[in-house]
Amino acid sequence: MVAEDMASTVLTRTLFHTGLLRSSSFLTRRTQLSTSFCNRRPFCLRTVPVYPAQKAKTAVWTPCVMASSSFGTRAAYSTQSISTNEPVVSVDWLHANLKDPDLKVLDASWYMPDEQRNPIQEYQVAHIPGALFFDIDGISDRTTNLPHMLPSEEAFAAACSALGIGNKDGIVVYDGKGLFSAARVWWMFRVFGHDRVWVLDGGLPRWRASGYDVESSASGDAILKASAASEAIEKVYHGQAVAPITFQTKFRPHLVWTLEQVKSNIEEKTHQHIDARSKPRFDGTAPEPRKGIRSGHVPGSKCIPFPQLLDASQTLLPADELKKRFEKEGISLESPLVSSCGTGVTACILVLGLHRLGKSDVVVYDGSWTEWAGHPDNTC
Repeated sequence: MVAEDMASTVLTRTLFHTGLLRSSSFLTRRTQLSTSFCNRRPFCLRTVPVYPAQKAKTAVWTPCVMASSSFGTRAAYSTQSISTNEPVVSVDWLHANLKDPDLKVLDASWYMPDEQRNPIQEYQVAHIPGALFFDIDGISDRTTNLPHMLPSEEAFAAACSALGIGNKDGIVVYDGKGLFSAARVWWMFRVFGHDRVWVLDGGLPRWRASGYDVESSASGDAILKASAASEAIEKVYHGQAVAPITFQTKFRPHLVWTLEQVKSNIEEKTHQHIDARSKPRFDGTAPEPRKGIRSGHVPGSKCIPFPQLLDASQTLLPADELKKRFEKEGISLESPLVSSCGTGVTACILVLGLHRLGKSDVVVYDGSWTEWAGHPDNTC
């Protein structure tokens, strides 16, 4: 218990330093609870890892679940095997595989500044059992004033290693809104060469609506890992050694663009540019949520607000519906694409949807509108 208190204190100080905590009401409850939001039926769970010969490098889970209750026994069912071609998994699949030792679950909740929501506090109030907290603002480039820019390879490897993530692990990322910031972390792992990563379709709201348990507060181990990840990022950017490194990266530069590449594309038009922000922000008729940032859009870009890719339960639309959304805006799925938004978060939802349509090479303009509009010489 003493170790847990010390870990919580270290995490609090670290998160205040990185700006994640904005309130002294950070929760440090030590009791780990399990809360059920409806009457659960007992499950008999069996998970079998399968490694197909034709895809020796990709693990595919095929769980079998038996459900029973006082009302009788339901037939067993098998969830579909997943591959890296499909970017999301269902809450039922995750529940069936939650105790797989080679599966890591990350709470990557992040909110817009004007929402005044604190993700680390919400994580402590309720999160999927065993989930670790992935700090989007903290695991970022510390050499720029732009928000949550992609960190260096060394920094990302150090943070993932501190969280206990290895290259053999499958990773499921979720967030507190359904499908919002989780796609950003999914994209980050892919940029650094890790393809065995999926987004939880519908996120925490869908998990809770399905009646699955959540944990309240966090274990000492989870607190220590979150703290260690933040400290590892700090050390890397201060030129200090970090060990041990258990997560190896392989940077894919073709998945991320800089300001200069976006400028060049206006003239060269090699990529179709799509913007995930709302139409009023895109048109310049509504203000940006960040103070001092003018509204408008990059010349030649087209607007596809990210909510158009989701249904009412915040789950990703089926492929045929997604295709209609892009075609309606004159987007050709046969040509290269670059996606942007306000700060590079919801742009990744467009990338997620396009991945479902078979386009695995969509680029994200990391600085997005915040960087573009911050340069007075750039046309809006």
